[in-house]
Amino acid sequence: MPSLGELIAPRRMGRDFRWLLASSWTSNVGDGVALAAAPLLIASMTSSPILVAAGAILQFLPWLLFGLHAGAVADRFDRRRLVMFANGARAVVLAGLCVFLVTGTANIWIVLAVAFLYGTAEVFVDTAGSTLLPMLVEPGDLGLGNARLQAGYLVANQFAGPPLGAFLFAAGTAWPFLVEVLCVSFAVVLISRMARTPVPPRDPSTGSGTQSTGSGTQDRTHPPVHTDIAEGLRWLWRNPPVRMLVLIILVFNVTWAAPWGVLVLYATEHLHMGAVGFGALTTASAVGGLLATACFGWLERHVSFATLMRVVLSLEVLMHLSFALTTTGWVALVIMFFFGAYAFVWGTISTTVRQRLVPAELQGRVASVNMVGVFGGMVIGQALGGAIAQIWGLTAPWWFAFAGAALTLLFVWKPISQIVSATQSNEP
Repeated sequence: MPSLGELIAPRRMGRDFRWLLASSWTSNVGDGVALAAAPLLIASMTSSPILVAAGAILQFLPWLLFGLHAGAVADRFDRRRLVMFANGARAVVLAGLCVFLVTGTANIWIVLAVAFLYGTAEVFVDTAGSTLLPMLVEPGDLGLGNARLQAGYLVANQFAGPPLGAFLFAAGTAWPFLVEVLCVSFAVVLISRMARTPVPPRDPSTGSGTQSTGSGTQDRTHPPVHTDIAEGLRWLWRNPPVRMLVLIILVFNVTWAAPWGVLVLYATEHLHMGAVGFGALTTASAVGGLLATACFGWLERHVSFATLMRVVLSLEVLMHLSFALTTTGWVALVIMFFFGAYAFVWGTISTTVRQRLVPAELQGRVASVNMVGVFGGMVIGQALGGAIAQIWGLTAPWWFAFAGAALTLLFVWKPISQIVSATQSNEP
């Protein structure tokens, strides 16, 4: 019978994958702690809805400002070292916050500035980190590798981290952030143990990369960052399968975010679940995701990616319809459980498909375009959802999401086969 370590990270995937997995899981513990502690800290310093909302906005604003640049940087340099440097920057920023908290000199403006700096460093960590897996494992193991990384996110970031963060915050405002400093710092140590230092190859046709010097040595030169960004965008536009995948993710994030932006009001005022019931919705989603982690290997072996993608997106449509119709809290909890399960499957498959389709030298730039689309879709969706709910009521965003997702699914039903077929023709 295989050991637990072999089940989680099979030996065939290599030691480097295990170090990457351990680093990701450790970092996610710290991020999960902050997920609860940061809003609590902001709320303890101000009752202004604008400032509280600003704390939430700063979670995705750095992606819109620096996401594409982070992708270009990830395609230029040693990606492992970039993750180490950016995580080190996060630890330094958090350590500074701890000093302000311990000395009693922290205020809301310092906390918001820290949130922005931390979020900016996180953009570079996530972008560069997302490019490492395809350089460490075989294409056939990308699904399993992404599933294991996603599992760590669910368990540490969504399930275990937030309760720990709330408990530590109750013990003292600085404690959760000190724990996060330790987690992020330990993540740097773990990823430094990777034996390989993957440096993305450069395409000589772009005029960048490794060029000969007069002394016979090799010197890496780079064009301006905007040139690299433009190159990535051109490649994406000229690659129909990847372009379609990114558009699917963008549109479904718009429809998803529309009702999610007012979920707390929907749960407390429409379903009358109270604050505890609203928190239980998140927990139900995380439990569903954990179930999916156990089933993903079987699904990958027995069901084609094209079928899984269609099933998952169909469930997304039905989820919006179910929330629009239900008036009962326990039904909402059941819906959220299944949402967590299929959302995990979608996240794992979409990432795997993209990584199989994108050349190594473009992984960072294409991943960053995808993430900018994710957060851009969330901004658009939340703005639409708030306006729709204000005019037509709390269930109206769910009806909007149902109609938008259903129409999108009809449009992408056939192209999904083309996306998956492209991954098969891309395999050696």
